[in-house]
Amino acid sequence: MGCWRVLALLLLCPWPSAACPAACRCAPGEVDCSERGLREVPWSLSPNTSTLWLGYNFITVLGPRSFPLLPGLRLLSLVHNRLELIHSQALLGFGVLQELDLSHNHLTVLTPETFLPLTSLATLNLGSNRLGELEPGVLDALPQLQALLLQDNPWVCSCSILPLWRWLSHNRKKVREKSLLLCRVPEQLNKYPIMAFGDESFRQCQDTSLSPQHYIAFFIIGPFSFIASIFFCTFLGSLVVFYHSLRRESHCWRRP
Repeated sequence: MGCWRVLALLLLCPWPSAACPAACRCAPGEVDCSERGLREVPWSLSPNTSTLWLGYNFITVLGPRSFPLLPGLRLLSLVHNRLELIHSQALLGFGVLQELDLSHNHLTVLTPETFLPLTSLATLNLGSNRLGELEPGVLDALPQLQALLLQDNPWVCSCSILPLWRWLSHNRKKVREKSLLLCRVPEQLNKYPIMAFGDESFRQCQDTSLSPQHYIAFFIIGPFSFIASIFFCTFLGSLVVFYHSLRRESHCWRRP
């Protein structure tokens, strides 16, 4: 009978639910930690969280362990923080995330590795950051992306923006606020729309990147060529001197 009583008590007693972080407001599946003066992501989040609001705080870095396990997270908002860096493994485990808002931060660099885990992401907001360019492959790492916002960034309209321009040209329907994608640098192109460029604008841009093997080859060939040229010039000089000496000798023998 004792075992049955224990089993009955376990069935009657409710299972404990994950506690809501002290600085946040919680509803089923949703956690709102906006405007709480946070400097990092609260760790005591329920694994069942599907929506997480972290806007208007003071978070500066997302490291590889900034988030607890959130396998069902679908919306993540970090709008109006002070984000400067997102580690390449910061968003691991967010395979079902569909919307990510990183707008109004201080981001200057993003890497493709950061976004590789986001295989379901449909909406990405990178507006109002400090991005001058995007590395090749950043947007290609998001196969399900349907809506992209990039406005109010200090875009540098040089050859470095070619990968972004190519992506924008092939995905115009996915880009929101097209008229707000403006050049900031160089000065003569200030406020010129990025998407107004044509193919002819990038004719002079060539991929001149070299592998380490190329550099090693140049370092070897350069000195070798220099030394070989010295020997070659010396050899030619010797031939000329020898030729002239032969002519002089032959001239002497011909004298009467």
